Amino acid sequence: MRIIGIDPGLRFTGWGIIESEGNRLHHIANGVIKTLSTNELPKRLVEIHDGIQAVLSDYQPDEAAVEITLANKNPSSTLKLGMARGIALITPALVGLPVGEYLPMIVKKSVVGTGHATKEQVLMMVERLLPGCKATSTDAADALAIAICHAHNVSTGRKWAAGVEDPIVAALKKAGIADPRLAKKKPGRAGGKKFR
Repeated sequence: MRIIGIDPGLRFTGWGIIESEGNRLHHIANGVIKTLSTNELPKRLVEIHDGIQAVLSDYQPDEAAVEITLANKNPSSTLKLGMARGIALITPALVGLPVGEYLPMIVKKSVVGTGHATKEQVLMMVERLLPGCKATSTDAADALAIAICHAHNVSTGRKWAAGVEDPIVAALKKAGIADPRLAKKKPGRAGGKKFR
């Protein structure tokens, strides 16, 4: 399965293409779509759309994944970033690709092992997980990380859908421990005291 990861931004939109074959991941390509800050907002959004469309046409991915952007202190910047994200979502959807969405913390946790990793740590781990990969920028590395996160999530989801046992449940069974998520709580008790 070929996946495009997109890290939306109004100034720089990172993109990365990977191939997922079972547990193996292969780097295909990565780059950044740049817009001119001197251009009007509608023109910049068109540049992002056209750039993503060109990448989709060149590499023919099967699925797409886009990072969920979080609000920042400047409402105007947040709104503009949301518009760029909208373009990143709709462009692959218009050509019929399924589009996954992931929070930055989930992407970082999936690739680095911690949800508070720095951009440099993400870049380093992406290049380790994809041998031979040289990300053109941290934005492109983030996009590759989004694609890797999506590959892991899709693979796990398909295994569970096929009836493969949840690895947490399997590990608990092997250790002889009951799944605590299934344990019933006694109503009306908290810290040994009854609520009135």
